[in-house]
Amino acid sequence: MQIASLPYLDEHATVVEAGADDVWRSLLETLDRSFSRPGAAGYARLVRCDDRSASGPRPLVEGSVLPGFRVVAAVPGQELALQGRHRFSSYALIFRLDEAAPGRTRLRAESRAVFPGPAGGVYRLLVIGTGGHGVGVRRMLSGIGRRSEERKWARS
Repeated sequence: MQIASLPYLDEHATVVEAGADDVWRSLLETLDRSFSRPGAAGYARLVRCDDRSASGPRPLVEGSVLPGFRVVAAVPGQELALQGRHRFSSYALIFRLDEAAPGRTRLRAESRAVFPGPAGGVYRLLVIGTGGHGVGVRRMLSGIGRRSEERKWARS
């Protein structure tokens, strides 16, 4: 299923006090660390994700795999698109970086998904309806922002 055909769920954003290169590197590192933990692989197996373990080139590029996700597009400093599928949903998570001001980057995370059938509806209620998805995405963006700003200050 193409990303554009997946229904839009939400978008979360933050402005980071760092340039796009620092934010890009922090995005890749954070995703790789977060999704390479044993819990992520266990969850991917539990819900029968197509992609259940990390593989492919690092840092992440098109074709790299994280538990639950495959990198389908990677334009350094601009966009990283992840797509996945499991027995309850087909989904995508697209990160976009835009200049907010000189030395500041807006980092956005757009989520898209379809939840087919009754089991998909229950899964949507549990993940999206409870607000858990939004909390997780905002926490991830915050961590990427902190790591980016630390990277910037470490070079200074």
